[in-house]
Amino acid sequence: QVELVESGGGLVQAGGSLTLSCTASGSIFSINHMGWYRQAPGKQRELVATITSVGRIVYADSVKGRFTISRDNAKDTVYLQMNSLKPEDTAVYYCNSDLVPKTSGYSRATYRYWGQGTQVTVSS
Repeated sequence: QVELVESGGGLVQAGGSLTLSCTASGSIFSINHMGWYRQAPGKQRELVATITSVGRIVYADSVKGRFTISRDNAKDTVYLQMNSLKPEDTAVYYCNSDLVPKTSGYSRATYRYWGQGTQVTVSS
């Protein structure tokens, strides 16, 4: 009943920019953190950036100064503005969120959800 839908991936030349977005939908009580991970071929999934409900942000060292994460709480949407893209940024980018679905009832248990992934390819 809860879904994260990403958009905005694509092919871009090195030095270019892309903006990813991810919207959480469904029966949601509250959203804690939202973030982005990425996975390149043959590599493990790695953190790109996360943002909490009160705006606390963490970036991977590899993207600091180039990527900006932001969030619109009213729309349950997180964005990732990616500038100065490099070929090594090529990966499938996944949105994730720790949120409380309404189905958790009085426990207000938090669960982690993932989007389906969106491909970002940076050509040299």
